[in-house]
Amino acid sequence: MGRRGRVGFGLILPTLLVAAALFACVPPLPQWLDYHDFADQRTWLGVPHFANVASNALFSLIGAAGLARLFASARRPVFHDGRERWPWLVFFLALVLLGPASAWYHLAPDNASLFWDRLALSVLFMAWLAIQIGERIGARAGLVALPLLVCCGMAVVVGWLWSEHAGQGDLRAYGFMHFYPSVLILLLLALFPPRYSRTGDVLVVLALYGAALAAERMDRWIFDLTGLISGHTVKHLIAAAAAWRALVMLSRRRPLPLHDAG
Repeated sequence: MGRRGRVGFGLILPTLLVAAALFACVPPLPQWLDYHDFADQRTWLGVPHFANVASNALFSLIGAAGLARLFASARRPVFHDGRERWPWLVFFLALVLLGPASAWYHLAPDNASLFWDRLALSVLFMAWLAIQIGERIGARAGLVALPLLVCCGMAVVVGWLWSEHAGQGDLRAYGFMHFYPSVLILLLLALFPPRYSRTGDVLVVLALYGAALAAERMDRWIFDLTGLISGHTVKHLIAAAAAWRALVMLSRRRPLPLHDAG
């Protein structure tokens, strides 16, 4: 592993330990009982919670478009190293699977169906983090990180569901999985030179995801205000916009000269 790779993993480990220690100081957080009680309960075309269900189709469509872009014979994205394609492949596959997984959850919301939604999300988050590691530190670092991160993310979701079945629900690890990747990505952007253009798109993706989480917290307020759309549906739309921005970034960026790549 080159110097950049050693420095990168030297950065990841201490920040991981500090963030994990902070979350360990928080008392256990069970899944709150009203989480599944969404504001928009309307049925249309025989589909309950239609808006929350149907809006998930955007994730699958964007994921399919991303896969097509990766493998199209013309206008393929250009990578410094062809191995950098693999985290993107997992990212877009996770998007494709997120559509039906989240739709299944919203048809009849409960912890059992939420498991599949969160499982797909965990793969998506970890693939996005592996992409940033690979494109800031080096392709090898991203490839090493990808299976480790994906397995850890999936284990977190399995652990959450097990804790609920045991009557000791605890969302701390899942919350950590939401929080830590964004912090680490910002550190990677600040400390490592870009290997591709359009770095600003990464910040846009992070900002859009933050806005999506904010909309989720305002689910009922937005529905009461508009009478047409709920905050949770808005969350889906903004999150889909974040995924679309990632695809646009991949499609339009260009490789930059490498400096001290490892």
